[in-house]
Amino acid sequence: MSERKILVTSALPYANGPIHLGHLVEYIQTDIWVRYQKQRGVRCYYVCADDTHGTPIMLRADKEGITPEALIAKVWAQHNADFNEFGVAFDHYHSTHSEENKVFSSLIYTRLRDAGHISSRTITQAYDPIKEMFLPDRFIKGDCPKCGAHDQYGDSCEVCGATYSPTELKNAVSAISGEKPIEKDSEHYFFKLADFTDLLKDWISAGHLQSEVSNKLKEWLEGGLHDWDISRDAPYFGFEIPDAPGKYFYVWLDAPIGYMASFKYLCDQQGIDFNEFWSKDSDAELYHFIGKDIIYFHALFWPAMLHGAHLRMPTAIFAHGFLTVNGEKMSKSRGTFITARTYLEHLNPEYLRYYFAAKLSAGVDDIDLNFDDFSQRVNADLVGKVVNIASRCSGFITKRFAGMLSSDCADPALFAEFIAPCERIAGHYESREFGKAMREIMALADKANQYIDEQKPWLLAKEAGKEQLLQAVCSLGINLFRVLMAYLKPVVPLMVTTAEDFLQSGELPWVTDLQPLLAHKINDFIPLMTRVESDKIAAIVEASKATLEKTSTATLAVTAAPIPAQDKQSSEIAEIIDFESFAKIDLRLGEIINAEAVEGSDKLLKLTINIGAETRTIFSGIKTAYAPEDLIGRLTLVIVNLAPRKMRFGVSEGMVLAAGPGGKDIWLLSPDAGAYAGLRVS
Repeated sequence: MSERKILVTSALPYANGPIHLGHLVEYIQTDIWVRYQKQRGVRCYYVCADDTHGTPIMLRADKEGITPEALIAKVWAQHNADFNEFGVAFDHYHSTHSEENKVFSSLIYTRLRDAGHISSRTITQAYDPIKEMFLPDRFIKGDCPKCGAHDQYGDSCEVCGATYSPTELKNAVSAISGEKPIEKDSEHYFFKLADFTDLLKDWISAGHLQSEVSNKLKEWLEGGLHDWDISRDAPYFGFEIPDAPGKYFYVWLDAPIGYMASFKYLCDQQGIDFNEFWSKDSDAELYHFIGKDIIYFHALFWPAMLHGAHLRMPTAIFAHGFLTVNGEKMSKSRGTFITARTYLEHLNPEYLRYYFAAKLSAGVDDIDLNFDDFSQRVNADLVGKVVNIASRCSGFITKRFAGMLSSDCADPALFAEFIAPCERIAGHYESREFGKAMREIMALADKANQYIDEQKPWLLAKEAGKEQLLQAVCSLGINLFRVLMAYLKPVVPLMVTTAEDFLQSGELPWVTDLQPLLAHKINDFIPLMTRVESDKIAAIVEASKATLEKTSTATLAVTAAPIPAQDKQSSEIAEIIDFESFAKIDLRLGEIINAEAVEGSDKLLKLTINIGAETRTIFSGIKTAYAPEDLIGRLTLVIVNLAPRKMRFGVSEGMVLAAGPGGKDIWLLSPDAGAYAGLRVS
């Protein structure tokens, strides 16, 4: 048994919706790492919980006509069922709405308060006079103060990417009641994060984070740390702040504390010493697996909170990237926003576990679920290589030798070749380089299949006097398959459990000490995994499609849409600028000299535009209205002094202006080109 003591967590899924494939990247990654540790004999615990507090939970429960407690109980059962079927084996799965979490949240807060790290002051917020509640930024909608786009959230614009405060939003309304918010004062409590600046500077540079994450945090630290608002006003679903009636902990304060609460519940159930893992002088290892979008909370707020409350800080935080599907963000309209439950209704969950493992590395890069690659990789690797070994050899052993393996190893050197890389592959698992591990394991599977091809047991079975050799060859094939199963156990545990029953040799440990099974009886072989069928994937996509309402604005860099007469009175100008500011915009007529579709995008065209002295490459979202070949020779207005924008498909060196409500109704200028290219508009 290893001397290591490890506690592992994944970020807490919010109890306001189902688990989807994007979530599963993290939980499968964590589960593989934990299963590897346990297979090596490490004392390792994996805990998680539903994140259950906040305004969205309260409002959804109200909409469904149930209590928040009933809602989170229902969602907890759904989440737990999905995780179980995907083989994510938590030692305990808890809820942040628990007595343990309430106790720890109050404890950490009071320790921070008593040490002088909490302050209070009056702030002005948006308030819904109908619902009689303060509005979080995401519950305020209106027109973007930068580009004028309608129906944008109170903190950022999804059209132009601008960020702003809710008070800057034009024509703002409450997303709950539709009423115009009013401003109202309230006393709030703040965590003085800047008190921990020096501590955090040292901590983020001490190897606790991936290098790219550490570098990003250093940039944030250079800008200075600000007080963090940790309170919310009633009505709010959460824990009331001690000695502050009507004030509640902001959900992001008690969410990470949920890691402690979940583990405390496990400790109480199993007699584990909680302080052995969480005390300030603990020698246990603590790892958090998270998405790159919540690094700020986990790598700045969380360590500072723990240190200020005299508790241990994390050993390391492992961030991962997002999931794209077929090269793009998950989309309801394309049927690629796939829930765990929809996937489970059609496909084996271990297909996805293996595919994610084959794509995952220790970095924070996004990974792509390409359906064609998914099918080919699973079918070629798991079915065509690994399972095929047992399938090819087991029939001969069962029919010719009553399921008894040979008493001799046909090729000890080959068996040793399969054991030899075990520590290197172990290192890949340990460092979360799962893709590298899968490549090495599949290279071994190739060797096993090559051996069987060379020995040709199907011919040996027809030759007189070759019975002993046939048994030895097929027995070695089964033993090589067993080694592969031991290597793959963290990734496809359900398949390996079935293989263990077939092999009748008990639970597979890590590969290090494996010896060949000699003169050993195996069970009849049953198929361990079948091929991915394309119609199953098509069914998942179809089942995942959602009919989206057509929006009134096209997905363009800038779209100037005509205002219908009945809307003129209610359509205000987004922002008044003076003539001097307008004069800084360099508008020119440009001739489109080339246009091509952007692979992987439903909306973008890549345009090459002659603006007179030079040509520019500009990406424009007008694919729904124009075929690329129809654009060549047309004139268009271009903002040429806009800073270049790096996009996933390349760098856009300006902005094309067009008008129209969107879809097929997007209009450029007349097709007459020639001498006007590069003409400035004044």
